Amino acid sequence: MTTDEGAARLGAVVGDLHRLLRRTATQRANRVPLPEAQVELMLLVRAQPGISGREVARRLGTAPNTVSTLVRDLVDAGLLDRDRDPADRRVVRLRVTDAARARMADYERRRAALLAAALADLDPADREAVHAAVPALYRLLDTLRATP
Repeated sequence: MTTDEGAARLGAVVGDLHRLLRRTATQRANRVPLPEAQVELMLLVRAQPGISGREVARRLGTAPNTVSTLVRDLVDAGLLDRDRDPADRRVVRLRVTDAARARMADYERRRAALLAAALADLDPADREAVHAAVPALYRLLDTLRATP
């Protein structure tokens, strides 16, 4: 297998794993899944409370008007708070709500439980190989984040 083939297979399996976990955890929570763009925005805002809408657009590589639409929908759903910056009323500051934090924590618990159950079903050598790969996957993530 070539390096490109291996990279393609890794990308495919990571994407499939993400989608399956997201879909299954959401179904088990009896919730309608949020669009991936809304989830990305909420994760960023949770990590950086008070981030501006403009900074969200820059960090996500999204048009400001797209972020405005996502923010409006999340505010309407009660998952995001939007406040004007007191120093510059043109700037919007974003924060996830308590309801969003609870929803995200519930999802993360369900995802972890799904993974733990699936890992328990693997043979010990495969389970150890998956666990051993985690530090390298974090380094890969850091490398990808640092790539312009």
